[in-house]
Amino acid sequence: MLKSLFAVAACALALTSTSTQDAQAGAPILIKFSHVVADGTPKGQGALLFKKLAEERLPGQVRVEVYSNSSLYGDADELQALRNGEVQLLAPSLAKFEQYTRQLQVFDLPFLFDDLEAVNRFQKRAKGRQLLRSMEQQNIVGLAYWHNGMKQLSATRALRLPTDAAGLSFRIQASTVLEAQFAQLGASPRKLAFAEVFKALQSGQVQGAENPWSNLYSQRLHSVQPYITETNHGVLDYMLVSNPRFWYGLPHSVRVELETIIDEVSLAVNLQAETLNRADRERILASGSSQLIGLSAEERAAWRSAMRPVWQQFEAAIGADVLKAAQAVNRQPRD
Repeated sequence: MLKSLFAVAACALALTSTSTQDAQAGAPILIKFSHVVADGTPKGQGALLFKKLAEERLPGQVRVEVYSNSSLYGDADELQALRNGEVQLLAPSLAKFEQYTRQLQVFDLPFLFDDLEAVNRFQKRAKGRQLLRSMEQQNIVGLAYWHNGMKQLSATRALRLPTDAAGLSFRIQASTVLEAQFAQLGASPRKLAFAEVFKALQSGQVQGAENPWSNLYSQRLHSVQPYITETNHGVLDYMLVSNPRFWYGLPHSVRVELETIIDEVSLAVNLQAETLNRADRERILASGSSQLIGLSAEERAAWRSAMRPVWQQFEAAIGADVLKAAQAVNRQPRD
């Protein structure tokens, strides 16, 4: 154990020395930022803003290369590339980290958080900040949370109560929590790549899905989903991550400035995501393609009650302390 710790310390010291020497020698530190979406998305804009601010505030010390649309690494291999030191920044969706830590599954638990403000409170408090460091032993360190938006349920039939979903097939990301979520409703979860969702809904291969408003509109999913229930039942978020050996090996002054920049960029990304979701919600309503179903307080309580067994199913893996901290951020905390 001590040998392992000494080896990690020696590696970090070597990286610090190399980074410092490079900066002093005039060679900028190269940061490759890879992601899988378009430049025009909140994540894509965040990557470009990070590059702009980093190169403006650390001229000659840092150079940032942004690779969008999976042009450097795709979903399947980007995290391994980060762990190998082949790329320095990523922002995968939280569901992608399941094999490295089960604690982040808390964000997939259905109807756990009241709304996006509750998610924000959790991410800013101690337990949410601790989760950013939950994968360091796997050569992944979290630097910030970036929002995509709260998820809504869409389907070929109106979903007012949990029993309304029974018998339908829903597209999901690869997530054991999301599998359990739809199984609990008596529905069939089906893992599909995001690029396949429109055709799957259009053909009837699946009858429903869960997405933020921005995904529903940008992918035209609303045009093949006659009903959208405004559930806000979960959050689709990203985590900005780096390799800890690279990150902690940066010269102290450079890392501190980059941390300040990341705080600014994260605020901008999250505000843009909220603005985009509000605008796309209105665009969908204006299109007349889908009927919007709002939940009463009683109906939402019925959904939450139906989903509670899913919380219990994953409590041991996530951690009772994490689950308790997540529940505490709601305006009316629930046991």
